Amino acid sequence: MTTTPAGKPTASATPPNAPGPDGTLPYSSPLPTPRPHLGHALASEWTKLTSVRSTLWTLGSLVALVVGVGMLAVVQTASRDYESLPYPAPALFGLMVGQIAVIVLGVLTISSEYGTGLIRTTFTAAPGRLRVLTAKYLVFGTVAFATTTCSVGFVGLWASILHSGPAAGPHGLSEWAGALAGCLYVTLLGLLSLAVGALVRHSAGAIAVMLGVVTMPPVLGAILTAWPATNGLGLVVLRYNAPVGLFQLFGVRDGGISGTAMPSALAQIMLLVVVTAGAVAASYAVVRRRDV
Repeated sequence: MTTTPAGKPTASATPPNAPGPDGTLPYSSPLPTPRPHLGHALASEWTKLTSVRSTLWTLGSLVALVVGVGMLAVVQTASRDYESLPYPAPALFGLMVGQIAVIVLGVLTISSEYGTGLIRTTFTAAPGRLRVLTAKYLVFGTVAFATTTCSVGFVGLWASILHSGPAAGPHGLSEWAGALAGCLYVTLLGLLSLAVGALVRHSAGAIAVMLGVVTMPPVLGAILTAWPATNGLGLVVLRYNAPVGLFQLFGVRDGGISGTAMPSALAQIMLLVVVTAGAVAASYAVVRRRDV
């Protein structure tokens, strides 16, 4: 656009795609260049998650533990055992160990990129860091939940087929809902691991933190109950931890600890939801501001 002597703007005589002063044409990409959105980040994270061998090994070990140990447990039980046990309960034996595979994969989903330096390429190609982190949470959470649910569901169906006689007693949908909540519980542990990996940025360190979070509370609680001054705190730790939460969600009941009633399954899962939400919020704040 040019200006006349009278001060009135007029349209420029040079079209936008006209050659420049040196005779060269402006570059125009032959490929479509849409605005980046969450779908692009999801596709990228899905490709990264499914193209590395760590995903195959970790999820493969999860399936092998839950299905393999669960099927062995089902074979060793009788129909009368399921009068007080839900059908998905045998999957709990393998899931107690298999949850470590979900934790490890959650950490590696982001910490491996920091270790190799790939995170710089990721944030250069997709400057929207929060969008990338959201895609990681969504892709990993979906894969972890689907794999855990299918493995537990297979064991539950196996138990219902082998022990569906009248000696097993009545069974309803509530026990399957509890098992589904248990799978969600394990998935939340994986999301918490991903958040810890984003905060720590070191695979071994983040895995060590998460293993401590899962395995140390029962030991710490037992130690604290040995002294009268810390007995109350020890009982709280023994009642609220990941192994106890899984047992309750899968419908495996006990008589309580030292005469105290156990918390409800809803209280167990809500505690983990609050802890995971806090860690996820912290990971968003840190990834947004911290240099890679």
